[in-house]
Amino acid sequence: YVTCRICYVSHMLRVAYVLNFTTLLYTIKFETSMASTERHEREMAQKASRALQQGVKDPIEMLRLQCLARGASGIKGLGRAFRIMDDDSNKKLDMSEFKKGISDYGLVLEDVEIRALFKTLDRDSSGLIDFEEFLCSVRPPMSKSRRSLVLKAFNKLDKTGDGVITVDDLKGVYDVTKHPKFISGEWSEKKVFETFLASFDTPNEADGIVTSEEFQNYYSGVSASIDNDAYFDLMMRTSWKLS
Repeated sequence: YVTCRICYVSHMLRVAYVLNFTTLLYTIKFETSMASTERHEREMAQKASRALQQGVKDPIEMLRLQCLARGASGIKGLGRAFRIMDDDSNKKLDMSEFKKGISDYGLVLEDVEIRALFKTLDRDSSGLIDFEEFLCSVRPPMSKSRRSLVLKAFNKLDKTGDGVITVDDLKGVYDVTKHPKFISGEWSEKKVFETFLASFDTPNEADGIVTSEEFQNYYSGVSASIDNDAYFDLMMRTSWKLS
């Protein structure tokens, strides 16, 4: 009996060691990934701030840089701000809605710059800006290959195919069982999922739903912080296990 008991205790200690080691590896991987993303965001924000200080004449580039100076979520936050400004929900912005959106989001543009920007974006001179075209113009340019990877990742997460990512979509795609805070009991499965989705949402305005637009807005910021195409490709494929 004593021998069996010793064997059992020894086995349980080995199991505990393996579990702790697995948790440690996941924690290191998770924190390293987060640190890498944060470092890229800081570098991108600093680069955008320096470019603004040097002076920018193009109104679209000025708006883009002011967003990027806020980090990867800058473009995403701008999109959310203008969606709120679209009072009649026609997915178009007139001059008054445009000016209010710029002001409410805290961007610093002179009235003459706002008017020049609006005129540039109002391609058909209708007095209205198409919301989707506006965001496409402001997003940092992404190569076709990068954009394809971002959309591939979104489609993989959007299991129901309804054009949005929710907690239900993440089940079976995003494994929470190795998340340090899930293992410790600090967070529930739902909390892990909600926190994950919040990273793609606008700070303090998370609704638990990530649209394709929000996903692309987020990764357009991340893409702007990574110059090397091979690194971006590796990051996306590793993060989302893309083939």
